[in-house]
Amino acid sequence: MPLIKEPTTITDQSHHYHHHHHHQNGHAQNGDCNENGDIRSPLVGQKIEKKSDKYTKGQTSDDSKSSSLNGASASLNIDEQNISSTSSLLRQHNDSQHTVGIDLRSQNGHSSSSSSDHHCSFTHLSNDGHISHNVVHQENEITNEEEGPAAHKSMTDETRDVLSSPTVTPSSSSPGPNFAKKLTNGESDQSSPKRTPRDLSSSPIKKHFRQSGELELSIPVYYGGKFVFLTGATGFIGKVFIEKLLRSCPNIGGIYCLIRAKNKQTIQERLEELVDSKLFDNLRRDQPKFLSKIYPVEGDMLLPDMGLSSEDSRRLEEHVNVIFHSAATVRFNEPLRKAVEMNVVGVRKMLNLSRKFQHLEAFVHVSTAYANCDISYIEEKVYPPPVEPQKIIDVLSWMDDEMVKLFTPKLIGEKPNTYTYTKQLAEHLLVTEGADLPLAIVRPSIVGAAWREPIPGWIDNYNGPSGMYIAAGKGLLRCMKADINAVADIVPVDIPVNIMIAVGWYTAVAKPKTVHIYHATSDSTNPFRWGEIGAVVNKSFRQIPLEKCFRRPKVALIHNSFFNDYWKFVSHLCPAYICDMALSLIGRKPKMVKMYNKLHSSIDLIQFFTCNEWQWESTNLEILRHQLTPDDLRMFFFDMRPLHWPTYIENYCLGAKKYVLNEDLAGLPAARAHIRKLRIIRTIFNSAIIAILWRVLIAKSQFARNLWFFIVSLVFKFVRFFRITSTMHK
Repeated sequence: MPLIKEPTTITDQSHHYHHHHHHQNGHAQNGDCNENGDIRSPLVGQKIEKKSDKYTKGQTSDDSKSSSLNGASASLNIDEQNISSTSSLLRQHNDSQHTVGIDLRSQNGHSSSSSSDHHCSFTHLSNDGHISHNVVHQENEITNEEEGPAAHKSMTDETRDVLSSPTVTPSSSSPGPNFAKKLTNGESDQSSPKRTPRDLSSSPIKKHFRQSGELELSIPVYYGGKFVFLTGATGFIGKVFIEKLLRSCPNIGGIYCLIRAKNKQTIQERLEELVDSKLFDNLRRDQPKFLSKIYPVEGDMLLPDMGLSSEDSRRLEEHVNVIFHSAATVRFNEPLRKAVEMNVVGVRKMLNLSRKFQHLEAFVHVSTAYANCDISYIEEKVYPPPVEPQKIIDVLSWMDDEMVKLFTPKLIGEKPNTYTYTKQLAEHLLVTEGADLPLAIVRPSIVGAAWREPIPGWIDNYNGPSGMYIAAGKGLLRCMKADINAVADIVPVDIPVNIMIAVGWYTAVAKPKTVHIYHATSDSTNPFRWGEIGAVVNKSFRQIPLEKCFRRPKVALIHNSFFNDYWKFVSHLCPAYICDMALSLIGRKPKMVKMYNKLHSSIDLIQFFTCNEWQWESTNLEILRHQLTPDDLRMFFFDMRPLHWPTYIENYCLGAKKYVLNEDLAGLPAARAHIRKLRIIRTIFNSAIIAILWRVLIAKSQFARNLWFFIVSLVFKFVRFFRITSTMHK
């Protein structure tokens, strides 16, 4: 099982090497095995350095090799060395010469409800390059206790005391009376309890962990008995996340889902409607009682204190271990005031709430890969916004709506919309005001239909490319502005969901010292271009057409603005006006021009993303992949290289037909017959237009008349010759 470490870099005295090894077929991820089965570093003979403020690794001396192993602590010479964030990770290997037996058993009488056995592995590097390790069995989950003095204890006692100490030290203070008011005004709650990360600098266990290895725990085992708090549960990513987490981690304690009452529906009714979809069919078959592990919590990100009752707040504070914050407004044309309140102030409310959680181990924030879309190469870091988030919040507090609308273009600058702008502000606020929390950020690009799980092609909304595909399949969208050579960075929804689950596990177990950012994108691993997508979409809807199409499916991607506007007028507006005239004549309400205006507005919102391309750094994602066991890699896959794009797009189009439009495949013969009728109508219409134009041209031009008579005479001569030839053969 791979070791859980922070990102490392193996360097020599004059060069830095960055390696990303992929685990395949059960072979070692990093390094080769010699004939004796010993694992060697891929950089043989090079010095392995480590950061002194993060790790210390022990090298055993010749004297320590001959020392007795009955003692609880071996004589180890600690040599401080530097390791940076992108190293090859050495795999553990059995070496019976240097093992230290340590019994880690929780002495806590009020441990978590997890009943799964936990394992941890300690390794250290000996002078001859061998890796020795010791796997220790932990039956009960390590829980929070006071850390007691252990300087005079044995190694077993030292380990138990330190591991059972609290991860964080919550303050005893509680929110002041102005807590709700401050959240509403977008102010930071200075009176809320603070969480301070546990300092192991003086702890005896720190040296042992740093020289011997890291805690080893698979993802399903870690989530066993844990409680998760999820915002945005009714969104596209939230639904898939709930299904995946419950299905892959059946021993999980439960998922608290923040849900707001909507359209006279209670939160329980909304939850039942959510789990009643086909998305949960597999989970319903495998775990019929899965609904008992979903706990709806009534709340609203726009309300003070998120609208939580005191009872719900108390339950969350006592039980939640991992937070996944994915609630946000994803509308590109959202008014700036509402976008800031939801995406920026909402993050501040989550930070203030999470500081009260007594057992918080990870806080995973879902952002977007386009939060910094004003630059072409995006690194795994939080970029400073042009204006501090608090200043924007203060400005919006005194501006009226008309003034906000007037100043929005100036405020967002080079950002294409308020969504990407507020997402950048939210990231900056998160890392500045939440530096004391175990944070991680996941940045997905354009989220599309499911690739493998739970159902290939599953989609339930018109957002992103879904609406564009459906409009093309209906024959409404005939042209749009796009660069056919630009990479369409679409990522299947199961990819960011698996990354979120893995990031929550890694953040809780490895406890990185900094905020790690993970890009869920396809640009560098498996790029697919807009021109290729257009061809596959046209082919897919010709084979499996949608019902009641307006015209035959055929969309053209045009990069030139002049030609795009021309084809919009010819292929969109002209048929729309003709159709509305016909509807008016038969006494029906005209609707096509209005529909096309809405379609053009939607296409204009995504035009920025179809005409440009970006590149994202993926170092942290590669490192995360190397931390997973083979079983976890199969269960929580996020490697997009095996994805076959044409098949995925075909499943996407089919999923839009089945799950968004709710069209039965039994209606395919009728849909194909309708497409044939449209083809005949198109042929007749084009022939009539040509005949009319030609007749007008003949009436106006002597040359056209002469040409017409010449063509007609040739036709008659051909017919006469054909008849004469047929008679001679008889």
